[in-house]
Amino acid sequence: MPSDLHLALYGAVLFVPLVIAWRSASSKNANLLPLPPGPRLLPFVGNALDIDVSRPWLTYTNWKEKYGDIVYSRVLGQHIIIINSIEIARELLDKRSAIYSDRPLIKTNEEFGTSFNTAFLPYGEALRIHRKLFHRSIGAEASAEYRDLYFRRAYELVIDLISAPHKLEQHLELYSGSLIITAMYGYETPPGANGDPLIQRTREAAEIAKRVLAPERAALLMAFPFLEHLPSWFPGASDRRLAPHCRKLVRQMLDEPFEIGKAKMTMADDGRPPSIVAKFLDAGDTSPTQEEFMKGVAVSGFADGTETTASALHSFVLAMLLHPEVQSRALAEVNAVCEDNVPGFEHRPSLPYIEAICREVLRWQPIVPLGVPHMTSQDDVYEGYFIPKGSLVIANAWAISRDESLYPDASRFDPERHLTAEGKLKDDPFAGHFVFGYGRRICPGRHFAELSLWAAIVSILSTVRITKAKDSEGNDIPVIPGYTIGLSIQPTPFAFAMTSINSQREEHMRAASQVYWDSCGMLRSSDFKS
Repeated sequence: MPSDLHLALYGAVLFVPLVIAWRSASSKNANLLPLPPGPRLLPFVGNALDIDVSRPWLTYTNWKEKYGDIVYSRVLGQHIIIINSIEIARELLDKRSAIYSDRPLIKTNEEFGTSFNTAFLPYGEALRIHRKLFHRSIGAEASAEYRDLYFRRAYELVIDLISAPHKLEQHLELYSGSLIITAMYGYETPPGANGDPLIQRTREAAEIAKRVLAPERAALLMAFPFLEHLPSWFPGASDRRLAPHCRKLVRQMLDEPFEIGKAKMTMADDGRPPSIVAKFLDAGDTSPTQEEFMKGVAVSGFADGTETTASALHSFVLAMLLHPEVQSRALAEVNAVCEDNVPGFEHRPSLPYIEAICREVLRWQPIVPLGVPHMTSQDDVYEGYFIPKGSLVIANAWAISRDESLYPDASRFDPERHLTAEGKLKDDPFAGHFVFGYGRRICPGRHFAELSLWAAIVSILSTVRITKAKDSEGNDIPVIPGYTIGLSIQPTPFAFAMTSINSQREEHMRAASQVYWDSCGMLRSSDFKS
């Protein structure tokens, strides 16, 4: 039976003559300059049939081999510029950010209630307000205020992994989500808790968004934009029936935790850093418009940060399972610096191999292989090539991560590529850059994300060993690495075992967590409405 996607495609083709009459497939080019090189364009559909819609980054990376680091494609009149090198990405998206910082308008964001998300905002005043609030809330200096929080939650993650390693995804999601919940709103989810309402709603809304905004759906909408206007009963448009439910979830995510953040301000000072909502309310401008902006910033940071950090840590666990020698070297470095004490941020400058592992985790499997597309706000010329106004500009993080001139044997997980011959961390201006984006659209939560990633990785490597699981006969269960598809990716399930290797550090982590929760008076997830 044909899938919804195929039925929609067949239905869309029937409307091609109408679409062609409505939308021109070319753009004015007064200088008659050539477009960047790219695959041959078919009449009407352009390259719509050339793209692997489940993993488009692989198609674009193959095109790099044929056409170079900047590639032109077109899908039924939509100009697409694919950037496959860090140098061109920095030149266009960083240095010319004034004209490369817009976003394409995806009307399904409005329909599903997700248009508030900072990542999807068009370039303009709303984006500037969001970024200002982000900088004030979780910029480099602000993120450092939560140093104790990162490690307390990292300790709880280690304890959870030792107790129930089979719940890996749940533990990683709880770690990344609870960090941001506390920083944003000032309340905490108790360790090991199941069913936090905000995390549940965020997961549900994210799953809907993945279905609606998955690459194959996005490609279809780019090819046939009028599909956005079709009724939900039309083949291929069935996901739109979820829109009312998604809007309700999103509204709850915007309003309820924000009210809890307000309530937290009425409590006595407990010596902990104020929440981001509290900082906003203390700043003075709390008009309904500004409050709605703050709600959007808080939920954007929570929703985007929870998934990406959890996915990165999931890749880390897989990498350690595949490379036990990396675990051994990391443990030796931590033991040499910390002895039997737990590592902390004060040890970070003395642990270059741990830092190299963090860099390699982000490089090895870019969490969002194509990032979020930019869009040009005016015509431009690069190296003699014409780039039309309104072009989608895609920075192909996957291709950059596989650039052999930067990363020899790029498919291999190898932290040593980030170290000098003397074992010092390389002063690499590209390190992590392509993962977090570019210019005026660079991830505003990157400092918070990097600190939370480092705290979790060093805590795990210093205390537990990740090994292959055994079957009923005592044999190793083979590990076959695989990844999901979609806007963001993470490993498919794999079997593994996790064993404590330092009882003194484990006991310290358990004791620190117990002491904290015995004295904790902060608001918790039970304050949510059921």
